[in-house]
Amino acid sequence: MTTPELRVGVVGLGWMGQVHARALSRLPHHYPDAPLRPRLVAVADPVDDDRTRAAVSALGFGEHVADWRDLVDRDDLDLVCVAGPNFVHRDVAVAAARAGKHLWVEKPAGRSAAETREIVDAVTAAGVQAAAGFNYRNVPAVEMARDLVATGRLGRVEHSTVRFLADYSADPDAALSWRFRTATSGSGVLGDLVSHAADLLRHVVADVAELVVDRATFIAQRREALPGAMHYEKGAGALGDVENEDYVSALLRLADGSRAVLESSRVAVGEQNRYTLEVHGTEGTVSWDFRRMNELQVSTRAEGEYLNAFSTTRFAAPGDGELGVFQPGANNPMGFDDLKVVEARRLVESIATGEPVGATIHDALSAAVVVDAMSESANERRWVTL
Repeated sequence: MTTPELRVGVVGLGWMGQVHARALSRLPHHYPDAPLRPRLVAVADPVDDDRTRAAVSALGFGEHVADWRDLVDRDDLDLVCVAGPNFVHRDVAVAAARAGKHLWVEKPAGRSAAETREIVDAVTAAGVQAAAGFNYRNVPAVEMARDLVATGRLGRVEHSTVRFLADYSADPDAALSWRFRTATSGSGVLGDLVSHAADLLRHVVADVAELVVDRATFIAQRREALPGAMHYEKGAGALGDVENEDYVSALLRLADGSRAVLESSRVAVGEQNRYTLEVHGTEGTVSWDFRRMNELQVSTRAEGEYLNAFSTTRFAAPGDGELGVFQPGANNPMGFDDLKVVEARRLVESIATGEPVGATIHDALSAAVVVDAMSESANERRWVTL
């Protein structure tokens, strides 16, 4: 029996657009029982250079168009992946949903909660499925941690810490790209990294109820990019102001009564995607670090003892999350792109059954509400209730 096709269009052929394309192409390799078989029909990207043409060919797209509107209006697409810059997300996603296309939207889905809510409303009205790009949820060790919390193995959660530190903007000579302007990005590290951290915290522990935030912009000016320059190339034009934040730190009160600390930076020299989560309960602790993403540190107290509890390292093994789909045994690690294959599998199941599986546009809205509240708190220098 032939598996029905899922005809795919991708908007944006930068790194994330290519990740989406690879994940969809790999879906039958890891999930031969997937209910739909993706086919890459077309990609929209305004850049038409050797790099773009090579990527179009290597990934197997049938066609390359410059304007995303020409892609969304096509009749031969079922799914649109929204992987361009932040300032096109809302417009592309709303138009695609209204055209009856399912969506796979990278975070932040909109530049604000209001824009993200517009996408939610369009998706709801159209009755289509819409996945959000919160791939860190799909780490088997994270799913193990969530299960330990949910089943009470850690007792009552008292406090958590989540940190997401990166160096991608640490070079003060890096160009003043769209990421550093409010109109095109919406926010700085808040939308880019904190949206992930906020989602992971609510996914593993609980929703955020109240928060107070401090933020800073450490590199106040950058030089304009030259026309046609790649995103992270050196700036060579006139100096311009960085309009959004490099760093945030937050105190959080969660809906379960526990407390949390969140910290994130995009200018942390020496930190390459340091993404960590710790959850402390009355009966134990779990901690996870994306740099060793297939490991989970677990400490649960011996009966009658609270002092000097020791930790053990749990290596993700077949049976933990989706690891068995990719690797045959424990400590055979998965990688970042594998998490996107899992995301694609859950989206395809959602489309086939009509029931959402995995992170959805509604989760993206929840994260956007947290991000907006953080901006409000920093602006007004006060606690904000969500």
